[in-house]
Amino acid sequence: MLDNILLEENIDRITMPENLAIGLMVAEQHQKCSSIGCDFDYFGFAFGQSPFHVPPPLARALERAAVKSGYADAEGIFELRKAAAGFNARHFGLDPDPERIIIGPGTKGLLFLLFSILDGEIIIPVPSWIGYAPQANFLGKTYHPLLTSHDNGYKLTAEDLVSFLKKHDKKQYLLVLNNPNNPTGAVYSKDELSSIAAICRKNGIVVLSDEIYALTTFNFSAFTSMGIVYPEGTFVLSGLSKDRSAGGYRLGICYLPEADCRKIKMGFKKLAATVYTNVTTPVQWAAMAAYSENDEIEEYIAITRELHRIMGLTVSKEFTEIEGLQVTKPEGGFYFYIDFNSFKDNLKFCGVNNSNQLGKALISHPHHIATVTGDSLLLPPDNYGARIAFVDYNGQRAYEAYKNQRPSSSKEEIAFVKEFAPLMVEGAAAVSDFLAMVKEGKFKFS
Repeated sequence: MLDNILLEENIDRITMPENLAIGLMVAEQHQKCSSIGCDFDYFGFAFGQSPFHVPPPLARALERAAVKSGYADAEGIFELRKAAAGFNARHFGLDPDPERIIIGPGTKGLLFLLFSILDGEIIIPVPSWIGYAPQANFLGKTYHPLLTSHDNGYKLTAEDLVSFLKKHDKKQYLLVLNNPNNPTGAVYSKDELSSIAAICRKNGIVVLSDEIYALTTFNFSAFTSMGIVYPEGTFVLSGLSKDRSAGGYRLGICYLPEADCRKIKMGFKKLAATVYTNVTTPVQWAAMAAYSENDEIEEYIAITRELHRIMGLTVSKEFTEIEGLQVTKPEGGFYFYIDFNSFKDNLKFCGVNNSNQLGKALISHPHHIATVTGDSLLLPPDNYGARIAFVDYNGQRAYEAYKNQRPSSSKEEIAFVKEFAPLMVEGAAAVSDFLAMVKEGKFKFS
């Protein structure tokens, strides 16, 4: 009788995905709270999903495309690649050649393909998005967490790279650069990217530039793609999930570097055709509406960008006013980062002995604060930090209100956030209360 099915050992090298891990933590805490008569839900700072509706032109296009049931080219439908190339040219100044574009199953899927195809060890600036290291672990690829500094806004610098290279053997490295950054909200300037590119060019480093949040950059006119400053060695990754709120569509695009473009594309096609045949055909046809010139979608991107700015700057300021916290000021994306290290001794006194436990302590009763901390961000155990996602509100309601009457001053923006995102403001107050209990030794983690 079969009672033990063996799994490949590489499954044990990956951790529970963030959405499942946080979901389990919340469910576990709900059980604990219900046993003491508490029915409060939680402050949702953990999940990085756009709160907005799918742009209507994209939704209508998907409905029309439902009949498109045939297999598509492994690298993506040509018409979509042409539209995506044109989109990149209009918004970022990239080469409009559709042969430089690959369509994939979301940026996460594209990263997995790249990690599978490209030779070399991986450099990951820390704090990091939760998804890079688990994929490297699963594939058995060596990766190097490169801790960045609060003094530099947690941005990787050319000096950081030079220091790393002095300590490691010369080989091809893959640098993962997330811009705007998840979890800090930082945006790299053109000069900063150029300095990094100079080191990469000199040392043959390949850059995987995760620019999924590019169009959410608050001051978009100042955004520069790494594909502009280092075109020969940069893969630019983006997709529909963040700026067009279509995460479940699972469609991403990869803009290929100039160097060995044809060879890399053939590798992509072979692996894609072997693993998943093609990205869902109706979604590809629908996505043409998202990448073609369309005034309604451009207005949608502009409005949602402004709402992210208002929410991000207002909520981060609420956290900044909590004495002892170091808080990043977001410049793009859905996130900012909090450094709790000035409370390290107090936290340890209360039984919170590492950064993983910080997340569990924050969600415990009576605080109910869901965040991402610890290993998920590649933080060392004694580095107490948390990612705050500022998307816990009804996006469509806020969108319609903003269209009807746009806040015209900082005072009106604060009032707007308090009206349409009250839980995030209350969540900041909950963090303040948590830290007050920690400082007074009144909190006990168990």
